[in-house]
Amino acid sequence: MGVEELGQADFEIAYADEARVPRREALTACWTLLFERLSPVRTVRSYPEQRSVTRDYWVATTGGTVSCESHLERHHAMLLDFDPRVRGLVGQPFRLFWPGRRGRRGHVPDFFARLGDGGGLVIDVRPDGQIGSDDAEAFAATARACELAGWSFRRVGLIDPLLLANVKWLAGYRHPRNQQNSVAGKLEEVFAEPMPLLTGAERVGDRLAVLPVLYHLLWRRVLEVDLAAGVLGPRSVVRQAVVVR
Repeated sequence: MGVEELGQADFEIAYADEARVPRREALTACWTLLFERLSPVRTVRSYPEQRSVTRDYWVATTGGTVSCESHLERHHAMLLDFDPRVRGLVGQPFRLFWPGRRGRRGHVPDFFARLGDGGGLVIDVRPDGQIGSDDAEAFAATARACELAGWSFRRVGLIDPLLLANVKWLAGYRHPRNQQNSVAGKLEEVFAEPMPLLTGAERVGDRLAVLPVLYHLLWRRVLEVDLAAGVLGPRSVVRQAVVVR
């Protein structure tokens, strides 16, 4: 039986409930679970000779942290945090079981995100060149289970270097301490007319005081800039955003 032929009864999910008690249930019993509010199903641990250092990512959207097994995972957690559709995020959300080619298989996706419309998004992080046959089966099975559960599935890999550099810069200002309301209000007024980043900042006041607030507003999508147009800098054109976070 191919993965695309698997039905609801073929999948089970293991997870930790609100009391952190391990559970394993049919997929149909888990559709409405709020995984973003539950503990990870397993702990991310470091080990000797590890190729990529693990590090928690602090999620501005939730005020919590997610554990990541690589720099690439951490960068994707950051992009999810930057996405205005994301309202909740957890790493290692559950372990999915299904009948595979060589018996019962299990797989733990990297992230589960709750979107603003209430939908769920399951994410696996793996570059194109690092997907073996077992990985391909796991990702296909996860995509099939998500289809049956009414969730979305996304397998992501390497990130455009320009986008990554720009979002990493803004992420440095994601903490709410950079939200100075009086300055923020003036910046929103100034950038009602699109103009270069530094020009608008200096119209509001001293750049050392204004720029952290400006970058915070760009992170929150209150203001916006074309992050694909080039490295974020003094001449980057900033404007009011259509979607406000």
